[in-house]
Amino acid sequence: MRKNLFLLTFALSVLFISCKKEANSTNFSALTKSYFDDKNVLNPLGATQNGQNEYNDQLQFEMTDSFRKKQEAFYEKYETALSEIDSTSLSEEELNSYEIIKWEIAIGKEMLQYPTNLIPMSQFEGTHLTIGQMAGGTSAQPFKTEKDYTNFLKRMELYSQWIDSAMVYMKKGIKEGAVLPKALTLKMIPQFEQMPTAKVEDNLFYSAVKLMPSSFSASTKQDIANKYSTVITTKLIPQYQKMTAFLKTEYLPASRATSGIGSLSFGKNLYASYAKQWTTTTTTPEAIHELGLKEVARIRSEMEKVKAQVGFKGSLIAFFDEVRNKKELMPFTQPEEVIANFNRIHKIIEPKVNQLFSLQPKTKFEVRRTEAFREKTASAEYNQGTTDGSRPGIFYVPIPDVKSYNMYGDEDLFLHEAIPGHHFQVSLQQENANLPDFRKYNWFGAYGEGWALYTESLGPELGLYKDPYQYFGMLSNEMHRAIRLVVDTGLHSKGWTREQAIKYSLENEAESEASIIAEIERYMAIPGQALSYKMGQLKIMELREKAKTKLGNNFDIKTYHEKVLESGCLPLALLETKIDHWIGKK
Repeated sequence: MRKNLFLLTFALSVLFISCKKEANSTNFSALTKSYFDDKNVLNPLGATQNGQNEYNDQLQFEMTDSFRKKQEAFYEKYETALSEIDSTSLSEEELNSYEIIKWEIAIGKEMLQYPTNLIPMSQFEGTHLTIGQMAGGTSAQPFKTEKDYTNFLKRMELYSQWIDSAMVYMKKGIKEGAVLPKALTLKMIPQFEQMPTAKVEDNLFYSAVKLMPSSFSASTKQDIANKYSTVITTKLIPQYQKMTAFLKTEYLPASRATSGIGSLSFGKNLYASYAKQWTTTTTTPEAIHELGLKEVARIRSEMEKVKAQVGFKGSLIAFFDEVRNKKELMPFTQPEEVIANFNRIHKIIEPKVNQLFSLQPKTKFEVRRTEAFREKTASAEYNQGTTDGSRPGIFYVPIPDVKSYNMYGDEDLFLHEAIPGHHFQVSLQQENANLPDFRKYNWFGAYGEGWALYTESLGPELGLYKDPYQYFGMLSNEMHRAIRLVVDTGLHSKGWTREQAIKYSLENEAESEASIIAEIERYMAIPGQALSYKMGQLKIMELREKAKTKLGNNFDIKTYHEKVLESGCLPLALLETKIDHWIGKK
């Protein structure tokens, strides 16, 4: 009897624990769904970019005090919700989600300590650039139905109000000394000044009207054209003119002479927080700076070997000039030839990708030229596609002057931005049915950019870098990311000037002076972001070497890549925990 009673009690206990775990998992699943929905409400432009089309008529006013209060409430809500979840009963992937939300809340609350809303835009990022890209009609904002056109019309009207809000908070920034450097303001002025056009049909925001589906009736087309014309001429153009005048007459004179945010009253602490946010580590700016100096020295020695291989007799700096100006590396006369060269690279690696990757995305992929309105200040970039097939992943290439376009870095650039870099990682993450929605569209720069930079090292295994100049291009791009560790921390934590940062870069890499200036001004605009690439790459390489050492003959590169990619973007500490767990189970 006692034995039977014990067995019954034990069975009931197991059943109770099982039910409790199941209920806890159900509650957590509901929490992640709610978390994703609330994030999209706070960031409707981001939601559109991720293919969440129910937010396509909305726009966030991220600089306003009321918006920041919504952010505070969001963090408090989910901090409380997490405290009610028993994390010990979650599955491995659920625990990753739990830790990600916990990390995002902590860094989000930390960033709200600083008045970053007083600098709501720059020449490199901001709503004015995102919505301009969407207005072109071939980006994330869909233009297939009448409702799609109505959605963007509403968004355009909200954007005209956004410009007013931006000016209000930029004026507050002037009073409090929280302003952009003069060099960046000068670059931002043309972005607003060029937008008004004599003919409404030539305006960027009219682009989608020219792309209306043939299925629309003539009266529908005319109605849409009239409404877009009215908003452009009565709201957007006057607002662009107003912002241009404000930037020229008020903001430029008040813009700061210093280059880094460390010069602001709250700048040094803010930069430490940015470094934490972008690297997902607690490594200090000082330690990152020193690491950068070591990496620059290491890569320089590899560059010297290539210089000797091609028989160049001068200094490395002279070789940089040789590469920058070598006519054989600038063979293109038409932008289409640049795009064709990237498609050629794709064909070379395609047969060999299976040797390194068992996990590959289904999302389609294209190479396109960057849109004209942002081409002069843009870098090459990847924009994610959608899982429903309505939009491919797009590798954008800026070609402002085709005759001076230098192709020496094209092979590694393709690996980084396209395959197996961003296109693989982002698409696999979005397609992963095992991830909750918020993680399908999540982004951690250290992981995402670290992965893309890591894939550049796979070139030889994919049939690339046979030409020494292309291999030098890979070294140059790795050097570019190593320099970022030095220059970004130099600008924002050591008081470096823009000119000092440009000089250091010119002495250590083969990028053109114009390109280097644009890059330095990018670092000035988004402090800390440039740290993510190299910090992430070094961690992924470190974990690969750890796995090879511990597993010996049991190490398989395809499985390692699968383990790094299968959970999507993770803070680096979580990625390390995941890989250590995999090694321990082998």
